[in-house]
Parts: sequence; structure tokens; C-alpha cells
Amino acid sequence: MNYKVMTAGVLAIILMGACSRPIAKFSVAGQQQVLKSLEFENQSEKATSYEWDFGDGNTSDAASPNHTYKTSGNYTIILKASDEKGKIKTAQKQITIDPPKACLVELETKYGNMLIQLSDATPKHQDNFVKLVEEGFYDSLLFHRVINEFMVQGGDPKSKNAPAGQALGSGGPGYTVEAEFVDSLIHQKGALAAARTGDAVNPQKRSSGSQFYIVHGKTFTENELRRIESNKGIRYTPEQKEAYITMGGAPFLDREYTVFGQIIEGLDVIDKIATTATDGRDRPTEDVIMKIRLIR
Repeated sequence: MNYKVMTAGVLAIILMGACSRPIAKFSVAGQQQVLKSLEFENQSEKATSYEWDFGDGNTSDAASPNHTYKTSGNYTIILKASDEKGKIKTAQKQITIDPPKACLVELETKYGNMLIQLSDATPKHQDNFVKLVEEGFYDSLLFHRVINEFMVQGGDPKSKNAPAGQALGSGGPGYTVEAEFVDSLIHQKGALAAARTGDAVNPQKRSSGSQFYIVHGKTFTENELRRIESNKGIRYTPEQKEAYITMGGAPFLDREYTVFGQIIEGLDVIDKIATTATDGRDRPTEDVIMKIRLIR
């Protein structure tokens, strides 16, 4: 038996094991746009654990995670692949996340977050709301008026740090916005609309510069909708009627207050806010604080 050959073969196997390293490799699948889920497909070899850094402050230890970016820009993704012996190899890629195609804002509360699309059909309200959001105007303000099966209202600057029992609802930025009534925008559940003063002092139905409400509402029958159409001289599309019948809303407010947006994610948050306990002024007994940011 040739022991020299045998010994050399064993040594080669030992050296191969000693020099073996994990291989870190991955690919990215999905639409590289804000709020679109991306799939990070792990193609690593000889690894048993993984550490992902998505470049936006978020990490994961899943083998092939999904991740959603909330801000557009350039990001460097880093994957660290480790084997059982603690040996580590790193791979990285740069990706560009595009901004959303629609005008979106995210409204944060203790009950969860709501993603709201602002309508291009109401440019004056959209521009004003975006301006205030970018200024941080709404941060730390309250939903100061909450009525179950109707709406939740906020945006009064006087509500920031307001003590319990303080009457709220009269504050604003010092200007109003021209009404923008659009037949395609109705007061269905989740609609974002502008508050305003009454017709007696505001016959032009101009909107508050900052106060808004989000419709909670209730469902309506087709006969009830026919009566509203007759009283207001309007005609709902079949889709709009279906929304009021199945989802609910506040159709009696149509053409009275400007609707300028709609919740597209987080509709359940409205249910939680609308059913919170309130005092005699419809103010929640436990503050519901908001923070709003523009999705770029």
C-alpha cells in the first residue's frame, strides 16, 4: 500500500476543509419603487446564517427576506453569510428606489398608520396639505373631535399639548382654501376632507387652511341614496353607490365639504379611533396624537 499517496490525499481533504469559506450572493426581485415589496433572493453557498442590512436602518436575519422602502433614493444592501465555524463572507448591491407615482402621505397614530393618497383633481388642497406636512405643521396635533359612524377630525394647531377639557376646533394657519368640489370624490369611508366654518359665515364653503376630517360613516341603502341624489341634484355612479352601500360613508356631506384624498392602506385604524371613548365635546378622553409625513 502506498502510504505516501494516501497521506497526501487525506492532507488535501483536510486543507480543503480548512480553506473552505461560505459564499455570499443574492439577487433583488420586484418593482424598485417606494412602498413596493422587494424580494431578496439568497443565492449564498456553504452558509448557515445570514445578516441583511437594507441601507435604511432596517435589518433581517431571514434567509430570503422581503423589504419595503418608505423613502426613495439610493441604497446599499449588504448581506453577511456565515458558516457553522463563524467564517463570514459579504456581498453587497446598490439599488435605486423610485418615488411613488401618486401623491401620498402617511399618517401615524398610536392605533397604527394610514396611507393616504391626495387627489390631483383638487390641486389647491393638495398643494396646501403638502406644504403644511413638509413644514411639520401637523406633528403632535390631536384628533380633537371624534364621532363614531361619522368622522374623526384634527388639524387644529391649538390642540398641540392642549390640557384635558380644553375646547378645541377654532384654530388654523390664518387663511382658508377655495372649495374644490369634484363629482368623482365622495365621502365614502376613509375619505380625507377639509373642515370649514358654516354657511352662515362662509357661503362660498371655503375650507379651513389646516383642519381636516377622515370619514368613518355608516352604510346606506339604495333608497336612502336616491333621496340624497334627489335632494342634492346629483347622480352617483354604480361604483359610488356600491361604496356607500357596502363600505359606508357620509353622502349627505357631498358638495358641502371638499374631499381631497382617500385612505388606501390602514382603513382599520379609523375604526379604532372612531370607537375610542370621548367626552362631552367629542374629544377623546385619551389623546390621539398624529404625525404626518410625505412619501417621497
